[in-house]
Amino acid sequence: MYKVAVVGATGLVGSTMLKVLEERNFPVSEIFAVASEKSAGKTIKFKNREINVITIHEAIEKKPQISLFSAGGSVSTQYAPLFAEAGTTVIDNSSAWRMDITKKLIVPEVNANVLSSNDKIIANPNCSTIQMVVALKPLHDKYKIKRIVVSTYQSVSGTGIKGVNQLLNERKGIIGEMAYKYEIDLNVIPQIDVFTPNSYTKEEMKMVNETKKIIGDDTIRITATTVRIPVIGGHSESVNVEFENDFDIKEIFEIYKNFNGITLLDNIDEHIYPMPKFAEGKDEVFVGRIRRDESQSNSLNLWIVADNLRKGAATNAVQIAEYLVKNQLV
Repeated sequence: MYKVAVVGATGLVGSTMLKVLEERNFPVSEIFAVASEKSAGKTIKFKNREINVITIHEAIEKKPQISLFSAGGSVSTQYAPLFAEAGTTVIDNSSAWRMDITKKLIVPEVNANVLSSNDKIIANPNCSTIQMVVALKPLHDKYKIKRIVVSTYQSVSGTGIKGVNQLLNERKGIIGEMAYKYEIDLNVIPQIDVFTPNSYTKEEMKMVNETKKIIGDDTIRITATTVRIPVIGGHSESVNVEFENDFDIKEIFEIYKNFNGITLLDNIDEHIYPMPKFAEGKDEVFVGRIRRDESQSNSLNLWIVADNLRKGAATNAVQIAEYLVKNQLV
């Protein structure tokens, strides 16, 4: 049994982390809900009991074996090393450590085997990257990926409660705080995060750089366009992937049927394909609309959907913790 802290427990992802720990029956001896000083003293429910929210300094003193972070990059940069110095293994959901060459960037179905007991700060990837690499990993192993073209359709919950509130307010005709520069209801916004000097957004470059690091292949060419859509939960992706070797569509279906963490939803005769409504509250990645790209040799089209708060964030972090426990690395 393990003492576990959830830093950022009052946020959308943090509260989902607590929910996933409970649902998956993680071996918790003591749970610490951690948030800012203004939230300290509030209560949060875990396993049908109320637990008090504590400050981050109090949590460090309690020396949990595992700490799940979802409190933003600045908090992670400042406090994750302090937890690590106290002997805690930190699994961080922010972008603070993802591209640090000294830190592992982990999706359990793809590269958990690189973890060791020496890894005291482990990075959880970007939500849109996670679902894509889960779907592409078995295909890369079989056919070797040369190039990926991805367009995302990302829900407002990816911006946190502020994004959800903007959409709901607009649907009710309420003028409120804006998470985005423009209205999101009945609209799509082709910008997620700030623009970088190459005219891509930070979100798009995260997908490029994180994918290469997780798969462990810098030769893969990747281009991304990330778009915010008026859906509360669940990210969708249109992915075109070119391989070095040719493939058989029937074999692709068999690979997905047998790969852990993927649910295949692909029956066009019955109009069955992944949608955010199907992914809501679930931990797996859904794949469908599988078809050969007839314009380019050795190329495939995929439609990939996952719950961004769960597999895209909270569940992936808990699965990393599960791997550490199972392999006695913590």
